[in-house]
Amino acid sequence: MSTYVLVAEDDRKQAELIRRYLVHDGYEVTVVHDGETAFREATRRPPDLLVLDWMLPSLDGLEICRRLRVAGELPILMLTARSTEDDLLQGLDLGADDYMTKPFRPRELVARIRTLLRRSRHTSIAATVAVSPAAPAAPANREVLTVGRLTVNATRHQVFVHDRPVNCTPGEFRILSAMAASPDRVFTRSQLLDCLADHGRPVSERTVDVHILNLRKKIETSPRRPQHLLTVHGIGYKLASGDHGA
Repeated sequence: MSTYVLVAEDDRKQAELIRRYLVHDGYEVTVVHDGETAFREATRRPPDLLVLDWMLPSLDGLEICRRLRVAGELPILMLTARSTEDDLLQGLDLGADDYMTKPFRPRELVARIRTLLRRSRHTSIAATVAVSPAAPAAPANREVLTVGRLTVNATRHQVFVHDRPVNCTPGEFRILSAMAASPDRVFTRSQLLDCLADHGRPVSERTVDVHILNLRKKIETSPRRPQHLLTVHGIGYKLASGDHGA
């Protein structure tokens, strides 16, 4: 049985271009052009993946994400002309698994879809087996982790910078807990993805980058010049035990 992709895009020329590329790659495709129809089709016959335009008539992409996330864990790739970091965070926080800004290259879109579908299948399989010992899951036996001025209480799901509480999303908390358990260790994006996979949704490396950007806003004095949550170029990220330049 072929993989079924639902495309919700109000620009008919762009929708047809996406459809042709996906059909050429072997997917079964349905195209709709407004939000109400997209939501109805996604609930009537759940696709393996939804390509969702942000600015749809009748019901926008963010509202569709919100509604579908209540019902299940359908992989969603959001398309939008909005490209600010805040827009990206909003889309991902509401349930999108990946995000492409317009204009985009159709071949890249197809490649992103393949990646999300692979991760979706991997997540479904992983949910039925024990978590690998190599996965950087949040620590079970160390209740309070302290790294420099950062404190992570794994049991109470609390984060403090000095004595200031920091509100973290579940995904941000899992990443931060894993890194706090191994300060100065360099985590690849793939390893950090393992922290998020336990949530039962496919995620992309872009999602990890967005979580890191958001965490820097919350724990760094100067997010653009981080001293704690550092990029290790070409590899990934680490939580420094001391103060370092990025």
